[in-house]
Amino acid sequence: MVSWLMLRCSVKIPRPSLLGLYGATRSYSTKSSKPLRILFCGSDDFSSASLRALDAERERNPQLIKSIDVLCRPGKPSGRSLKNIREVPIKAVAQELSLLVHERDTFTGWDLPKPQGESINLIIAVSFGLFVPPRILKSAEYGGLNVHPSLLPLFRGPAPLQHTILSDAQKTGVTLQTLDDKSFDRGIILAQTPDPFLSVPNWGHCNYHELLEFISPKAASLLVQGLRDRVYIPPLLNVGLSTIQGDRNDFLGHRKTHATKITPEDRKIDFLAWEGDRIYRHYRALGRLWTNVWIDAKTTKRLIFEDITLVEKPKITWTESGEHRPGASAEKPNEMHSVPPLFVVTSTVAKTWHPVMYVEDGNGVIFNTNDSAVRVGSITVEGQSKKTASKALHSLQECLAFGNCARGNVYGRP
Repeated sequence: MVSWLMLRCSVKIPRPSLLGLYGATRSYSTKSSKPLRILFCGSDDFSSASLRALDAERERNPQLIKSIDVLCRPGKPSGRSLKNIREVPIKAVAQELSLLVHERDTFTGWDLPKPQGESINLIIAVSFGLFVPPRILKSAEYGGLNVHPSLLPLFRGPAPLQHTILSDAQKTGVTLQTLDDKSFDRGIILAQTPDPFLSVPNWGHCNYHELLEFISPKAASLLVQGLRDRVYIPPLLNVGLSTIQGDRNDFLGHRKTHATKITPEDRKIDFLAWEGDRIYRHYRALGRLWTNVWIDAKTTKRLIFEDITLVEKPKITWTESGEHRPGASAEKPNEMHSVPPLFVVTSTVAKTWHPVMYVEDGNGVIFNTNDSAVRVGSITVEGQSKKTASKALHSLQECLAFGNCARGNVYGRP
């Protein structure tokens, strides 16, 4: 008897045969299969788009898809009192579509359901978050599929869309692959966006939500077309494309192929090392950013930044009244009358302080970086509510003990 692993062997096909792999003009496969009884594993808005597309295909073509069960993770307590339960978005979508929902945080001790007394024969996991173990995959006749929002192996990992923006990639795409029984995102590539790939919309300004909205229907379409073409029927054809060499470099010039999980530290601004463009990319990819500033020699407060845009670096002049203003002249002030402009104090090493200069710009403030500047529209000071950036920093200046220190005693004159 031929083993399950032998049946799922891959066959590499030459690149020219990829023409037509993606798009409405692709023809249906001559392969045949039993009607699919799918267990769809998902969580977020990206996976919800694929679930909606599959359910629409089930309505149109019941000979292809007979049933869909949905597996998601249970809701988690949220809020300060942890009394509210935050459900994953796909649960509401599944209920809206009148699909049976199963909630599990582990596959241990759980067997596949049997809709209408018949066994699940295909597992589809999209942005699920749990690894589907070999025992479960082998329980399904056709194994498992996954759709991933990148051109694998580029940006393999849990945060491909965020890293697409962080790396300033101009091109992107989607990949349909098998679920590997050993690790994430290392399956056989069954379909993929072909050259010339997809251009990132509004490149240089696209944020995570815009990229998600753009890529989700593309991924859902590729998944449905893959089912129509029975790409899950052996022999499995590996049609992986070579990655876009120009987009393999991150902002540090390193080859970047793994989209690591986003952590709070990824959102922390290092004003001493980051250029304005890097701050702007992080904001577009990750949303709210933060940093710590020193109030006195022993106390720090966290600032949370929102509404960040990239702007030209302002020129600063000093006046005898002690005010600073953006101006046309960049010449140094007369030392007899010079005073520091507005600043916050940050550091990368304990007790090594550095002022970060800013100027007010209406309700916002503009922070200088080495090569450019960023405008921040709103700031939340630790322990306070969100305010316009200028108002928030005014409140911070009132308690800034550094401002009352003898100049030069702590960090030197700016």
